[in-house]
Amino acid sequence: MHEITRGIDKQTAYELSQITGAGAFDLFASANRVREKFRSNNIDLCSIINAKSGACPEDCSFCAQSARNKTSASVYLLMEKDKILEAALSAKELGVRRFCTVTSGKKTSSDDLSKICNYITEIENIGLYPCATLGLLERDDLRSLKDAGLHRYHHNLETSEAFFSEICTTHTYRDKIRTIESAQSLGLSICSGGIFGLGESWEDRIDMAFALKDIGVDSVPINFFTPVAGTPMANREALRPLEALKIIALYRLILPDREIRVCGGRPSTLRELNSYVFFAGADGLLVGNYLTTQGRNPQDDLQMIRDMEMEY
Repeated sequence: MHEITRGIDKQTAYELSQITGAGAFDLFASANRVREKFRSNNIDLCSIINAKSGACPEDCSFCAQSARNKTSASVYLLMEKDKILEAALSAKELGVRRFCTVTSGKKTSSDDLSKICNYITEIENIGLYPCATLGLLERDDLRSLKDAGLHRYHHNLETSEAFFSEICTTHTYRDKIRTIESAQSLGLSICSGGIFGLGESWEDRIDMAFALKDIGVDSVPINFFTPVAGTPMANREALRPLEALKIIALYRLILPDREIRVCGGRPSTLRELNSYVFFAGADGLLVGNYLTTQGRNPQDDLQMIRDMEMEY
């Protein structure tokens, strides 16, 4: 397979998605060369904190935090600043550059937003890039966050526009686009991707990649579905490791110069193939725990990066 130095088109992406067997490793090799050309061997690390958990009124069928789903996920109000900053400092000590404050719910309340703005200023002061995931915010809310020091707003599309109504009916794909466009209009960096393994087709996966390309996002988080008891998708099987790696590779080939960041579901989906995320084209990792599930030991991830003779 020839080296690909420009983003591939939809037809090529779909053809490559059908590769099986040993051909998948040729696909990974091409994606790896594109990563090296556009992103070098430096791995960008981020960490998140679930600052407000559960009791979400939305009906996302995959989510442990929806109040409509009977799960064992924790439910608590917004954390105090000391706990947030303690987690941020721990992340910085690991070599993490970006720290994201995440809250459950359709959008953060004005009272919580005021507190989070204060958190963001403190996070920036300790030398981290502050990020936030706070739902479907209005432009004025996003401006307040930017004025407080927010660097990047994270808001996943989750899947393609065509498939979105299969996983959520309480807000729309267009609602998400409007939030992202509002954040972009203020000069905020955008982190947006999705969850794979929800029953979507390869066409859906590729359509989302091109939607993200059209929007011009800076960072693309790739999450792999983890079945959670009590959700409508509890009995859905997780992706196979090579299929998950093919997703990473195709996103690198479609979005050659963007950050491709592997996030939730990585340990359970990839198992012994965790280190292959870099060979498949990823240049970013979320380290530590996820919102409602455990991640790998951060020290194991840092050792993995060093073993691959990469930097962070």
